[in-house]
Amino acid sequence: MLQPVILDTDVASRLHKGTLTEPLGARLIGRRPLITFVTYGELTKWTEVRDWGGRRRQELADWLVGIPVLLGDEAVAVTWGRLAAAGHKAGRPQPNNDMWIAAACLTHDLPLATLNLKDYRYFQEKHGLRVLGEE
Repeated sequence: MLQPVILDTDVASRLHKGTLTEPLGARLIGRRPLITFVTYGELTKWTEVRDWGGRRRQELADWLVGIPVLLGDEAVAVTWGRLAAAGHKAGRPQPNNDMWIAAACLTHDLPLATLNLKDYRYFQEKHGLRVLGEE
């Protein structure tokens, strides 16, 4: 059985375009990629903002069919609320979308594949977020 990993939006985008390079690309071999509802939304936003044509939108839609999407359920919302409160109390509020992705990872006890390591460093240090390749 393949071990699941949640893809950050940057990794999902590069994987879709075939531009994900080493060493992270190698670390995804033998893993089952998942995305969160946030990444699905961000990818959709990019198609709109960049005025993608029908062919490119269909290519993305076809690729996304094979990638399970983790929804923002009650458990993820509770984790997000705790992360938001902890960041607020510590004087270190975090970007909402990164916090939702981290909440999904922590709720489901899954690692995150990201190239934006600094964006998730706080969640690693303070909340035990596992980042693929740094586990």
